[in-house]
Amino acid sequence: MEWMIFLIFFLLIFLRVPIAISLVISAALALLDSGFNLDVLPQKIFSSLNVSTLMAIPGFILAGVLMARGGISQALIEALRAWVGHFSGGLSVVTILACAVFAAISGSSPATAAAIGSIMIPGMIEAGYSKRYAMGLVAASGTLGILIPPSIPLIVYGTVAEESIGKLFMAGFLPGLFLTVVLVVVAIVYARVKQFGRLPKTSWMDRFRLSVRALPAAFLPFLILGSIYLGVATPTEASVIACVYSLLVAVFVYRQIHWKDCRSILRETVNTSSMIFFIIAGATVFGLYLTNEQVPQNIASWIMEGDVNKWTFLIACNLLFFVMGMFLEPTSIILITLPIFLPIIKLLGIDVIHFAIIMTVNMELGMVTPPVGLNLFVVSGIARAKLEEVVRGVIPFIALMVVVLVVIVIWPQLSLWLPVQMAN
Repeated sequence: MEWMIFLIFFLLIFLRVPIAISLVISAALALLDSGFNLDVLPQKIFSSLNVSTLMAIPGFILAGVLMARGGISQALIEALRAWVGHFSGGLSVVTILACAVFAAISGSSPATAAAIGSIMIPGMIEAGYSKRYAMGLVAASGTLGILIPPSIPLIVYGTVAEESIGKLFMAGFLPGLFLTVVLVVVAIVYARVKQFGRLPKTSWMDRFRLSVRALPAAFLPFLILGSIYLGVATPTEASVIACVYSLLVAVFVYRQIHWKDCRSILRETVNTSSMIFFIIAGATVFGLYLTNEQVPQNIASWIMEGDVNKWTFLIACNLLFFVMGMFLEPTSIILITLPIFLPIIKLLGIDVIHFAIIMTVNMELGMVTPPVGLNLFVVSGIARAKLEEVVRGVIPFIALMVVVLVVIVIWPQLSLWLPVQMAN
């Protein structure tokens, strides 16, 4: 029966039925066939959503929207452009660093790609960069939104695995920084080889002025992460702090948000948040079926009987996540697979926090792989280009991200060093 539920699920996906509804329908049909009492489903769904840590998700989404709409991202980009825009490849560096900073606030890859791409893609094209390269760079750099903390997928992972969100955030910091550095180095080398254009050099006075103007924006990531790691606030409370600070800065410092913008800001926040929560509800029904049929236990037994080691398991997981990432968004993949893999991970002695980062980097790859990579559609819409052109531009960056993933898999300390220091 297990193969039937997955067949129905993927059939509904290919018919363009929303993921959450596909999960509910396929799992409910399977539960009904097994004689399960469906009357308990509403209670199970409510219990899965009635978790305090999940409230951090709409908070960080709102903070990201306020940052994009309130001139905060614009101020950061202008300051970075003043310092490095005149170097060969300087605009590439500005794009990557701006995505990294925005990622440290929003926790969302599509939001990062949209906020930075809408400003940087036209600027890069105007400076002589190829449009294909600019689109690929923004799509790839935007994936930092779910690796550098705070990260919405890591919040969902921590909720399912019952792991500390703070430790998961710490685990994502160094791999996120590592990917950022790799992207910067490759972008500079590539820009110099292709002799892409550069901006006029900015005067020291303008650099100082733009840097001072960007200080309130640059302080926001430190406020969010510092409040969490110093024990001042939980991730949920930090998301509220981020919202209040972003609103104050946008209204009183940059003066980019007015009363008439409130409705559209709240609409965007609610639409994105409700999509994620709807998927969580659907995945709860899906997970209920898997638990009822003891699928995780059966798979764990099969793996142990086959004498599978952790490296074989990790390779298989990476391949599975890569394929699933082509069709599903990160929250869905985590909620579908993690309940199955958790007992196996513990059985094979794989660190749950390290596995979270491996999973998240795979989710990053899913954001830029066709046919349904969300960042590809975001960049395509911003640049008004065909999806095929965006895909061609991002292919070299996909190869680069695969190399980074291999390093993270074989070097667990890159993910685990900061959480261990945090525990001490």
